[in-house]
Amino acid sequence: MYKLLIVIEKAGNNYSCYSPDLPGVISTGKTKEETKKNMAEAIKMHIDGLIEDGINIPESVSFVEYLTI
Repeated sequence: MYKLLIVIEKAGNNYSCYSPDLPGVISTGKTKEETKKNMAEAIKMHIDGLIEDGINIPESVSFVEYLTI
């Protein structure tokens, strides 16, 4: 099991999502929940491909903080 930071953003009438730890892995959806589900599938497919190719799975090094100004 892998724990990765994902970022979900409002994109017009939909949502988009990416993970800073997996460049190029993105998803979209009509709702946040659908986008998160689609991202989980995209990450799983990406990780399966890395394993199949014998490439190490990158460790998550990203984190989130809120800054109040």
